[in-house]
Amino acid sequence: MGDSRATSFGAEADNYEAARPDYPFEAVAWMLDRLPDGARRLADVGAGTGKLTRVVAEARDAEIVAIDPDAAMLAKLREQVPGVPTFLGTAESLPLPNASVDAVVLGQAWHWVDPVAASAEIGRVVRPGGTLGLIWNARDNRVAWVRRLTAIMHASAAEEMLDAGGPTVASPFDEPEGERWEWRRPMTRAQLHRMAASRSHLITASESERASIRRGMDDLFAELGLDGDATIEVPYVTWAFRAQRA
Repeated sequence: MGDSRATSFGAEADNYEAARPDYPFEAVAWMLDRLPDGARRLADVGAGTGKLTRVVAEARDAEIVAIDPDAAMLAKLREQVPGVPTFLGTAESLPLPNASVDAVVLGQAWHWVDPVAASAEIGRVVRPGGTLGLIWNARDNRVAWVRRLTAIMHASAAEEMLDAGGPTVASPFDEPEGERWEWRRPMTRAQLHRMAASRSHLITASESERASIRRGMDDLFAELGLDGDATIEVPYVTWAFRAQRA
């Protein structure tokens, strides 16, 4: 996770938690569906504020540990998901013993890692037959106004990776299997601004660029008649991938 944008999110932890969408239960359950019988320990890496951690806890009766390089994000996670142990670390350097977990999952995070180094390190801590699960929520840019919104905010590294064919996973994991879910989320103008504020491009941008993006968003929202407490249905696609450790 050498890109400075990857560790920028703690500055906007509150906006990240409030404005980023949750993961569909069905997608998370599918991602973990091939775990061996008796799987009891999972790690959420790049766990952020715990959005994926929460759903994993619902989907699997297992012990979960949360790992992230940003202490501010983990502090928010401890508020949102009490009782889950948290540790500082990255996908390329995990604070876990060899063969100590049955699965490692990453939500909105694999596009920040070195896929070869991260696969090897995750392979070190995952037991044979275990799972590497990767998941993203992405706005559906096939819809014209969403495409305009993305152009104003700038495409994310995740969107660019998914558009290019999806994640690369290396040894000791097999080729990842992918699935997608389409759904909609009603959002207000204020929520959309908070979502934009939680994105790495805006967090690391200059104040003048942030102001320009906010103006562009407001112009679009005015065209759409989105004001006050009014909501608009934002179309999302959830992409999930699972790969098994040899």
